[in-house]
Parts: sequence; C-alpha cells; structure tokens
Amino acid sequence: MNRRKFLMYLSSVPMVTSDLMANDTDFYLSREEFELIISINKRLKRLQRHVGYAHFNIISYKDALFYARNYPAIGAFTKKELNFIDRLFYEDATKYGFYGKKTCTNIDNVVPKKEIVKIPHTGHYLFKGKPHEDYKRIINDIGADRLKLTSGIRNVIKQLSLYVNKIYNSGGNMTKATVSLAPPSASYHTISDFDVGKIGWGARNFTADFATTQEFAEMIKLDYVHIRYKKNNKDGVRYEPWHVTVI
Repeated sequence: MNRRKFLMYLSSVPMVTSDLMANDTDFYLSREEFELIISINKRLKRLQRHVGYAHFNIISYKDALFYARNYPAIGAFTKKELNFIDRLFYEDATKYGFYGKKTCTNIDNVVPKKEIVKIPHTGHYLFKGKPHEDYKRIINDIGADRLKLTSGIRNVIKQLSLYVNKIYNSGGNMTKATVSLAPPSASYHTISDFDVGKIGWGARNFTADFATTQEFAEMIKLDYVHIRYKKNNKDGVRYEPWHVTVI
C-alpha cells in the first residue's frame, strides 16, 4: 500500500508515532489487512491468557486452532485470519527489508517436551543440550542475582503473536515491524537461541540500552558468548545485544 492511501486512515490506527512516517519507501498494510492484524492480535492475547504465559511459548499451531475452536472465550479463527496468518508465515520478507534465513518451514512445528527444560522463575523454556548449558554458564559467570532469561523457546504461535503485536504497534508499517522482530518462520528462538537481561530492568532489556550495562560488558567478554544481531548485520535486523546465539 502506498504512503498517501495509508495516511488517509491513520486516524483509526492506534499508537502511531512520528518515526512511523519517516521513510516513504516503507511498506504499509491496507486498511482491511490492518483490521485483520487487530483481530488476530486480540485472539492471540485471549489464547495466551487461556493456556498460560509459559505454555504459550511452546504450543503448536494445531494446538492453538484446537483451543480457539473449543473455547468460546477465545473464539475460532476466521478464514480470513487463517489466510493472513499463512501469508505472514510463508511470504518472502525481503520486500520489507528482512534478509534473514527461514529457521522453520513447517507452520505446524511441534516442540517435543522431552527435549526441553523449563527455567524456574522465568516462564520460559530452553532446549536441552547446548542452549541450556550455555545459559547455565552465563548465569554462573555473571551471577543469578544480576542476569536472567528473558525469552527462550518460541514456537511458531509465540513468534507469530510477537510479530503481529509489533505490526499492530507499528500502525501497519511492515517494514518497521519486520526489521524490529523476525517473522514467525525466521526466529532462531524456534531452534536454539535465547535472550537475557539485567534483573530489574524490565522492557529496557529489549533496547540498545542493554549494551550499556556492566552485565553486558562482562557477558560479551566470555569466549563462548556470541550476539545474533550485531550492529549493521546482513539480515537487516536492528541491533539486539540481548540476543544470545547458540553455536
């Protein structure tokens, strides 16, 4: 959708910020598409409330459809919503400026419970093996009283929920949303990676401010720690100093 048409309905879009309109080449959703984002976003939030924050991280797409169909408080996804979800998962996101590779090709991806471990007091899971071992080493080296897991495994539904919410908060600006958060088929959290943050920092842990902390300064010196999205990375994603790569 071009910029002029998009601006004609900005009054109906929530949380539009000045930098939303900073680039004429940004790709915007149509009004009808944005209305689908609103309805999908609300439904996914109802789903998360129903299944619980932690479990929402790992449920499959099929599980999500089952809960939605069978629990009126959530409500079944409409055909238009499902078609749009398919588009968000399978489309080529390079047109939005995202050049990362797909990490998940199956929208029905299942996270085997025998292969994961829940991290106490975080509401998150990690895969057993290297991801869990790396996390334990980081916490041991930096201190459990200073650093914590802020995001672990994200199956398709969780990444979809974050992506849709990002699109919503970006006012339908797909370019802005996609360079801020990987599409649901391209998240390394689905296969290995995790996020860490300074205890007590809340949402600031997901900003470049995290790189100014002593915790980050110490963590980045550890020879086994690598950051997935560094500054000016080839994937086109914003700088994410909190995002630990599992190699």
